[in-house]
Amino acid sequence: MEPVAVGLVGAGPWAEMAHAPMLAAGPHTRLAGVWARRPESAARLGAPVYERLEELFDACEAFAFCVPPAVQAELAVRAARAGKALLLEKPLGDSLASARRLADAVAESGVPSQLVLTLRYAAGTRAFLDRCREIEPFGGHAANISGVLTGDHPFATPWRLERGALLDAGPHMLDLMDAALGRITGVRAHGHPLRWTGLLLEHEGGAVSEISLTQAAAGDPPPATAAVYGRKGTAVLTPGGDPLPLVAEEFARTVREGGHPLDAARGLHLQQVIEEAEIQLRTP
Repeated sequence: MEPVAVGLVGAGPWAEMAHAPMLAAGPHTRLAGVWARRPESAARLGAPVYERLEELFDACEAFAFCVPPAVQAELAVRAARAGKALLLEKPLGDSLASARRLADAVAESGVPSQLVLTLRYAAGTRAFLDRCREIEPFGGHAANISGVLTGDHPFATPWRLERGALLDAGPHMLDLMDAALGRITGVRAHGHPLRWTGLLLEHEGGAVSEISLTQAAAGDPPPATAAVYGRKGTAVLTPGGDPLPLVAEEFARTVREGGHPLDAARGLHLQQVIEEAEIQLRTP
């Protein structure tokens, strides 16, 4: 399979740590160029730097986004309308309205899309979900505890400091419970977006689950955890391994062949759940 030429939008810490090395490593993708608000940051990523996004359109067949949600929702619409396949970060947008505009643009243009929900690409996660299908699950719980919002953490960026764990870590855990127990049909939220957020979810078929989120924990927080319980046993998440090579490989196949379960429509579904939870957290 010919490597897919991918343009990278964004040059922040996650782009430097993950996206740029992943796309440049091959053999399924090639980092064709970078556009960022700060060209000096883009220059550190080891690929041609483009001053205008439209110039990067001509150099690649697909785009990867590593920018704040509001910026992704705006620029990815332009890329979709230009006929470029999209590798999208979570969350899809900064609001349900922006996420819907992007999902609609993807549907109207027919371009392939895929979300970087990294947890879902880990071999242990896929084994966990296979196990969930065997045990007739009726409930589960998950937790994502970190200190991202504390101190001088590189990911304490303005949108995370404003919106907290629900918008950042929330898509990972919501997607996981949705995949394990069935489509989320209802959510009840309590707590505070910048401290501790608790979610009680209802799923198609009658299963229920609980999610705990915070990015304000000091010290050495534990890794993300998840467990699902059923009539025929229990499934416990043990992700492990580097998911990024599989992200790149599956994206290349998505570009060449189309269709991926973690697409823009999936991102829109998760954004709907997040908005409903955020409304409840804002209501006294």
